Amino acid sequence: MNRWLLLALAALPCAAGAVVVRHDVDDARYRIEAAAFPALADMPGEGHGVLIAPRWVLTAAHAAPMEGMGATVAINGANYGVERVVLHPGFKRMPEALGKEAMATGSASRIHAFLATSDDIALVRLATPVNDVQPVALYRGSGEAGQVAALIGKGATGTGAIGLVPGGSHRTSLRRACNAITGGNDRYLWYRFDAPPQGLPLEGVLGSGDSGGPLLITVDDRPQLVGLGSWITAVPEHALEAGFYGQMVYNVRVSRYVDWIEDVMSQEDAL
Repeated sequence: MNRWLLLALAALPCAAGAVVVRHDVDDARYRIEAAAFPALADMPGEGHGVLIAPRWVLTAAHAAPMEGMGATVAINGANYGVERVVLHPGFKRMPEALGKEAMATGSASRIHAFLATSDDIALVRLATPVNDVQPVALYRGSGEAGQVAALIGKGATGTGAIGLVPGGSHRTSLRRACNAITGGNDRYLWYRFDAPPQGLPLEGVLGSGDSGGPLLITVDDRPQLVGLGSWITAVPEHALEAGFYGQMVYNVRVSRYVDWIEDVMSQEDAL
């Protein structure tokens, strides 16, 4: 299914992941230089992934390069050819009928139920290794809930008070925000966009344009990848709009897939 039905499904125009910020904090405080996180991968057109080994990028399955798209991924200012995309066998493509139903009824509840059962994760094998960027370690524990995590993206932006900027580009400046992981299950971790004064000083959420963007925690002074931006549930008063205070963002729970990730990489690298 088209990516616009996933992370930013509440807005129904495009895919997930840009950073939406607090309305009462200067946007400049969220902006960062590319050197702050060089392991960020730009998927063709829109969407992100994370370099986890010299020839491997981890991303959300619905954000991975698809047939007919440009077969290059940009990392640290350089383009790398895509040799192969490996989708998790449990990934489910969204039926077109569910999107049409949401548009007609104003409710995305059936889409959310569908997404909750999908393994939205994929590996991208690069044609050549990335030698100038340190790959990001995978989180292997089970203590994600309650931790403050950083989220990074350069897609569409906006504020929690007014939502996404109407008609805004899905490739803008690189931004980093924080949020507290409030829960998780076998497939997903989630957090909520809290309005001030409850929100963190640099509270933010993913929005439209960067599905597969990283959710990171710090362990022993180094970032570890705990999640990948996947989909949202909106607040009732903005049922088909993204970026407002109160929305929940669901991220692929990386720790659940570590064995699958390592099995795929070892098998492919052995060929």
